[in-house]
Amino acid sequence: MDKYLFTPGGNVSPKDFYTEERGFGFITEQVMENVPHLMLPELNGGFMPVPWYRLLEPTQIEQNDCGCIVRRTKTSAENPVQHTNLNGCGTDTASEKPRQTPLRFKCHVNAEGSYRVRVIIRAAEKISDIRIFIGRRTLTAWQKTLLPGETLTCEMYTEVCGIIPRGQEKIYRNLCIEVSVTADSPCLSEIEIEPVQCPVIYIAGDSTVTDQSAEYPYSPETSYAGWGQMLPFYINGEMTVSNHSHSGLTTESFREEGHAAVPFARCKPGDYMLFQFGHNDQKLMHLKAQDGYRANLEAYIAECRGKGVHPLLVTPVARNTWRGSDGQYNDLLQEYADECLEIGRRLSVPVLDLHRLSMELILHLQKENAKRYFYPSDYTHYNDFGAKKMAGMICSEIRRTCTEGAYQWLASQIVEFPDEWPEPAFVEPLQRPEGFTMENESAEWEDPDRPADLLLRAEALDMVIKRAGFFITNVYNDFFTDIIGHEWYAGAVECGLQNGILTGEDCKHKLFRPLEPVTLLDFAVFLMRAYGSRKTLPTVQPCPYDGTVRKDLRSLVSAACQLSVLAADGTDALDEPVSRKQGSDICRKLKIM
Repeated sequence: MDKYLFTPGGNVSPKDFYTEERGFGFITEQVMENVPHLMLPELNGGFMPVPWYRLLEPTQIEQNDCGCIVRRTKTSAENPVQHTNLNGCGTDTASEKPRQTPLRFKCHVNAEGSYRVRVIIRAAEKISDIRIFIGRRTLTAWQKTLLPGETLTCEMYTEVCGIIPRGQEKIYRNLCIEVSVTADSPCLSEIEIEPVQCPVIYIAGDSTVTDQSAEYPYSPETSYAGWGQMLPFYINGEMTVSNHSHSGLTTESFREEGHAAVPFARCKPGDYMLFQFGHNDQKLMHLKAQDGYRANLEAYIAECRGKGVHPLLVTPVARNTWRGSDGQYNDLLQEYADECLEIGRRLSVPVLDLHRLSMELILHLQKENAKRYFYPSDYTHYNDFGAKKMAGMICSEIRRTCTEGAYQWLASQIVEFPDEWPEPAFVEPLQRPEGFTMENESAEWEDPDRPADLLLRAEALDMVIKRAGFFITNVYNDFFTDIIGHEWYAGAVECGLQNGILTGEDCKHKLFRPLEPVTLLDFAVFLMRAYGSRKTLPTVQPCPYDGTVRKDLRSLVSAACQLSVLAADGTDALDEPVSRKQGSDICRKLKIM
């Protein structure tokens, strides 16, 4: 058994930050920057700071007699979660609560497999609204209040398993367990970890199921979440959940992109596998409900049974979609739900009818009230409250449908918790603090410890968009094949496309290459297009670079020379990468707004 003690004299101090060499430690914004793979949401525990947070208020970890703690930040106090009245009029200020900064601890284990994790929190002072996440922001416990002197002990199970991050091609063998605690003042006293042998529930699906990451300072109302990451909350027995769902996946791409190979290579007789697809299948003609969708699900069922694994089908969760013509609910997924039910009847596979239950909830709440359970301005993806409610529906369906044999055993492991979470409110995403200027935001990328690091294409586009005063969008429309929609930079890419800063001609084969270093030419082109959207570009004049750039870019390069973004004498190497400091300096001196 591995044991980590966070109290004075224990084996973990508040200054023990995670490194691969140490093998354990706290995760902060600086740690994520120093360990490159932690920028992948699937490998960082599912929490990402808002872009300006590290610059203004880096996470500070302290220690008291009860353990290590994160104190409430100024940002969380000045950006409370405001519970708007259900009639939409004004704010119920009595319900305001601070946003939360997670306390995150990561440690290595010896091998893939199932683990029992015991987390102990002792309260030196009152702690409120406690959530404990394990792995990729998988909810395992919630406690309303812990009073001074009280102890919260939670025993949970997690699966350590390789995964192919969305947009990647190789399996990452991430032999780590991460525990994250959110609360008004999150604390850790002890963590114990030991390997176990137990059944596993594998999950295959799309963005409505996957382990979504959350921005922090955290609010559950404004965090994307898939129901798969809430499922462990309802499991009372020795069983782990391994979620291999990803944004954008279909019944076809789940296999073609290599994701299916991971659980099918690891699963053992007696395990379970849940399948929920449809949201993306319906966009492709050959994956219609009674065509490729049906054939692919039948193939997965056969493969499960060939390995002694018990398959379950889940009908696609409902969207909050309504017709503008008559105000009636517009069900876009019924034929896929019906096909799941038909396959289940024909092949004797339990079908969890999430589509019916989620649609009944939306119809009961109606369009405006239902928005409380969705990410703001999104009609497909739920927030943490909505995802938890969907997971509860999944479990009620398991108890209803799984009545025989090994399926009956699965139902016996599901516990029905009283729904103690408060009802979600209408909450706006976190706002930029007052006084945080464009100069501050450009400086975000000029890390004093890493000024010479190369500026990535995604970072460069984000920097330019902010310098020009555009707002990052919440929706990404799948233009590029290497950007899925829930990476931290997807909103910047969509904003760049919508405002002409980025075009398809710039990216061969519809690949944006977000994590490659940006060249000076591309950076100048981004910046000049942004400038041209706000001001008039200088009149085109011949310049020394005309013979080395595409004809359609010559006017932008000419403007860059006249505005001192590029050297007017032609001495700049346009294909050279740009450093973080260089990009920051160029943005800061160019007055766009």
